[in-house]
Amino acid sequence: MQMPDIVSAAEWEAARNQMLVKEKELTRARDALAAQRRRMPWTPVDKNYVFDGPDGTCSLLDLFGGRRQLIVYRAFLDPGVHGWPDHGCVGCSLMADHIGNLAHLNARDTTFVYASRGVQADITRIKARMGWDIPWYTMVPGQDSAFDVDFGVDQWHGTNAFIRDGDQIFRTYFIDSRGDEIFVNTWHFLDMTALGRQETWEDSPPGYPQSKPYEWWAWHDNYPGHTPSRWFGDPNPDDPSDPRPPR
Repeated sequence: MQMPDIVSAAEWEAARNQMLVKEKELTRARDALAAQRRRMPWTPVDKNYVFDGPDGTCSLLDLFGGRRQLIVYRAFLDPGVHGWPDHGCVGCSLMADHIGNLAHLNARDTTFVYASRGVQADITRIKARMGWDIPWYTMVPGQDSAFDVDFGVDQWHGTNAFIRDGDQIFRTYFIDSRGDEIFVNTWHFLDMTALGRQETWEDSPPGYPQSKPYEWWAWHDNYPGHTPSRWFGDPNPDDPSDPRPPR
């Protein structure tokens, strides 16, 4: 690879200070976006969604755990996904590896859970194998409702935010695709390095190491013997909203 300019410590500090101006602009822009989120309208959730959990059947309201806010990530620990039944979705598993102690989130009156189609026995088994301690529920479709379909996460991962006023639940926000990157600090660590994420979509100097996005990911108990695969499938050419990248 072609190395960048090699400069003195003083020149490096000057270049870093120029970047710091842009870093602060990004921080302020992110704060402004968060302020706009807090002013988003809410929409009521009127259907009765049912889940299975470690303690049996429960409702969406039960998932709040008595707190005012709820964040639900739709994880694909589902029969039929790549790696099943030993593993769930590679990307969802990568994200689960980054979920730490939720006490800090709970201290802000907010609950975080995962929801999948897999039954509790399979979820419990995979959680134990992978060392995860995330509250994890099974979505149970009803006659007139399916949580993943109604909230845009039946075909692709995504994260919904809810708030409650007493027993009335409101949907307040939704992120998916690259929006879910906020949960994965591996990417943020890589973004601050010289080589970046080392993926082909990045604008890097000529000769920098790069590989196809997604395909280098593996379950954490499957490195370094990982064989690149299209675990997420190919995009549907008839669906312009399909977020999966082409080969």
